[in-house]
Amino acid sequence: MKCKYIIWFSAMIVGLGLSSCKENLLQEITELNLDRALSPTELTAQIVDRTNVRLNWRRVSNAESYNIEIFDNAQFSGTAAATADGVTMDQLPYTISGLEGETIYYVRVQAIGEAINESKWISATFTTDTEQIFNEIDAETLTAESVTLSWPSGEMATEIILTPGDIRHTVTPAEVDAGSVTITGLFSDETYTATLKNGEKTRGTISFTTLLGEGVIKISPEEDLAAVVAAAEEGAILALEPGAYIVNDDLTIKKTITLQGYKPNDKPVIQGAILRISNNAGLTLKDLVLDATGGASDQTVIYNDDDLQSPYGDFVMQDCEVKNYVKGIFYASKKARVLSVTFRNNVIHNIECDGGDFIDFRHGMADKLDFVNNTVYNSAAARDLFRMDSDGSTNFPGVSSQVTISQNTFYNVVSNNSRRYLYIRHANHSISFTKNLIVGSEGYYTNQGATTITALSGNNYHNAPNFTASSVSNAQNDTGNYTSLNPEFTNPEEGDFTVNNLDLKLNGVGAARWR
Repeated sequence: MKCKYIIWFSAMIVGLGLSSCKENLLQEITELNLDRALSPTELTAQIVDRTNVRLNWRRVSNAESYNIEIFDNAQFSGTAAATADGVTMDQLPYTISGLEGETIYYVRVQAIGEAINESKWISATFTTDTEQIFNEIDAETLTAESVTLSWPSGEMATEIILTPGDIRHTVTPAEVDAGSVTITGLFSDETYTATLKNGEKTRGTISFTTLLGEGVIKISPEEDLAAVVAAAEEGAILALEPGAYIVNDDLTIKKTITLQGYKPNDKPVIQGAILRISNNAGLTLKDLVLDATGGASDQTVIYNDDDLQSPYGDFVMQDCEVKNYVKGIFYASKKARVLSVTFRNNVIHNIECDGGDFIDFRHGMADKLDFVNNTVYNSAAARDLFRMDSDGSTNFPGVSSQVTISQNTFYNVVSNNSRRYLYIRHANHSISFTKNLIVGSEGYYTNQGATTITALSGNNYHNAPNFTASSVSNAQNDTGNYTSLNPEFTNPEEGDFTVNNLDLKLNGVGAARWR
């Protein structure tokens, strides 16, 4: 019996001891004090503008600020390429500039607390892109046989390589100090790409086209442009010197020709002209301003003749500005098959589309339609943007049409919620619509069952709700990979669509000229 009491008493003492220990343990946990800051987590490093890095990480509760170090080696030894101390959370994402291009870097971050030791480092790695330190080429120094290339004076370079032709120029110390070199012996009317090297690393690339030389017809504003076009031979290149060419009438294109500005940085203005293409001709328009002011109320380019037997030559509009046309910019109401239609790197604005659609195939068709890297604004207020009717496939049975619309900036385009961007009903076609920036539109994609969108991704819609949530019967909405970010344009009302949203810039959304 005595033994029983002893066992009971011992158990009670142990129980009280355990209870006391548990209370002490809970008290220690709730009052946990560390002698150093916790390490930040989820460190990310994203390249911005080629050689800058944008850093981000998760907040640490006992940290007041953070230190950053960037090295060119995984051991974090030697001299740091860049450092930043005392960075606070309200500064994130934090961008470090001035790194070298084409370099693998290692970044580490530590947390700094108040009255405690700093945290352990966390690290990540990233690789910078190729640098671009070339300045824009001065049109006054560009000739048919030479180019002057420049970059910030004092920036180190060892060689310039031009292609095609693998032309190599060793950069001298004097040229480094001046940040400039003139290279001669080039071919006229040739597009070159220059690469600035410092040893094995590329410091810049730029493309340019030398001026026109022998065999090119140079035209001045004092000449009768319509008469020159009418007299041009097949394949002629008509180079328009800077100035205004007042037409206010038709320019009839009966032979395959090129109309282009003589100086790309000083575009000539063709005013009031409607270009009517016939006789299966092809046409290239380059480095021009096409302004309908003072001309007829019609489209910019019109296919004038039926031809069910032979296709028209290729149509190209590149590096042009087009404005103030009433009906649209391209019209194929005739039974015309165009093998290839290309719009590239143009700025197109104030196209009312009264009585016609922006790009409008009624009875005609294009085997290939590329609309890439263009800027379109204040246009197609109450009409469809891309129209391709089924009559084209009726007139040219068995011929398919491949449509590519990519990396364009659309602002205030289609302001009617009953109108479409893609009113395409050709019997055999495919549409790729990718990385376009659509801002301020009441339009939607399409409500046509015949419209075949095979690729729809990477687009951004801001103040354009109907591209993802249209309630129109049979509407095709974007339900996949898209964003709805504000591009933060610099001054859209004045035609400056520079994108200040880093995510859109990094993802290559919209026309390249604004990124």
